[in-house]
Amino acid sequence: MAEITAQMVKDLRERTNAGMMDCKKALAESGGDFEKAAEWLRKKGISKAEGKAGRVAAEGIVTSYIHGGRIGVLVEVNCETDFVARNPDFQDLAKEVAMQIAAAGPKFVRREEVPTDAMDKEKEIQRELLKQQGKPEAMLEKILVGKMEKYYEGVCLVDQLWVKDDKKKVGEMINERAAKIGEKVSVRRFVRFEVGEGIEKKKDDLAAEVAKTLGQA
Repeated sequence: MAEITAQMVKDLRERTNAGMMDCKKALAESGGDFEKAAEWLRKKGISKAEGKAGRVAAEGIVTSYIHGGRIGVLVEVNCETDFVARNPDFQDLAKEVAMQIAAAGPKFVRREEVPTDAMDKEKEIQRELLKQQGKPEAMLEKILVGKMEKYYEGVCLVDQLWVKDDKKKVGEMINERAAKIGEKVSVRRFVRFEVGEGIEKKKDDLAAEVAKTLGQA
């Protein structure tokens, strides 16, 4: 069986708009044959969104989610028509996305939004860690591909594992829902607030606090 590379998965994903895990499985099932893998995805109904890729999703909604009064999310999720924007299934999808953002704290919607300097910095850190672990120089770049995939999984919404099903990525969940809704669906932007985030918290002296409590100070 041919080796399934990250580039093969990426190319199939771009062509079919299917999730990365589905693309990887399709390539494995097809022995690395690109055309057969694309056909496998179509037969499974996974790449139904493929024909919608070039269409414009300019309608939609902005929805919110507040968790425990400490975390708040606003997210814009787009579709193609105002009719679908009012559809309960679409609105439920938008709420699911907002809950994911609240729970997992992504920084970007998709990997294309990650600044080049941030990617370069992460690669530099991971490369240095691998060297410290004694990994062979010839293997570093190949290992880095996997490390960067994990990085994207942490910071990019559509690459994150869905909090309600860790065998599925958020992008896959969105594509599946979009196929059922029948329109192109995309997350445009979001903002996440967490109480106290970015504020340097006061560090109390424990001994002084205890003394104060006991009336000794």
